[in-house]
Amino acid sequence: MKLKSIELVISAMSKTQYPHDGLPEVAFVGRSNVGKSSAINTLLNRRSLARVSQNPGKTRTINFYKINEEFYFVDLPGYGYAKTAKTERQHWGTVMQEYFENSQDLRHIFLLLDIRHEPKEDDILMYKYAVHYNIPVTIIATKSDKISRGAFQKTFSMMRKRLDYHGEKILPISSLKKTGKDEIWNHIVNIFEQDGYNITVE
Repeated sequence: MKLKSIELVISAMSKTQYPHDGLPEVAFVGRSNVGKSSAINTLLNRRSLARVSQNPGKTRTINFYKINEEFYFVDLPGYGYAKTAKTERQHWGTVMQEYFENSQDLRHIFLLLDIRHEPKEDDILMYKYAVHYNIPVTIIATKSDKISRGAFQKTFSMMRKRLDYHGEKILPISSLKKTGKDEIWNHIVNIFEQDGYNITVE
């Protein structure tokens, strides 16, 4: 994937701030410590475009990154941080629900899970949340350098069973080793093509 331009268009707090240019969106969501920002930075060949928070659970906004003037990466707030206050968790739920209900251009969600651990209750709820809104989901397994490749399929089977996940793929990525991003980009291109939207790849 040739990245010609990347722009953080807005960090939105409400639906009135979402972009309204009709460009398709893919969204990334996961627990606060899953490595979501690092995965996005890896996919976009940037070191710190998506900020890696020093205080997990503190990101409140939905960040819209316009890629090549053709589509958006949407970085959704992380969830599941144990020290996050109940009122903040409720706010997170409100922000997410508003986005899922009101985005006219969301095509797909990438749910990020740590490859080393079983999906937690919050991950299961997040997956069910997306399914409830009829939004297609693909799992990205982060930190894939932390286990051997021979253990991938066993781990993926566990994730599928735990989530009752029937998606086509589970895509591993390592931000440390910079592996897995080509497969994820191929999947993103296919998502758009199946939706009748051809993006420039060269």
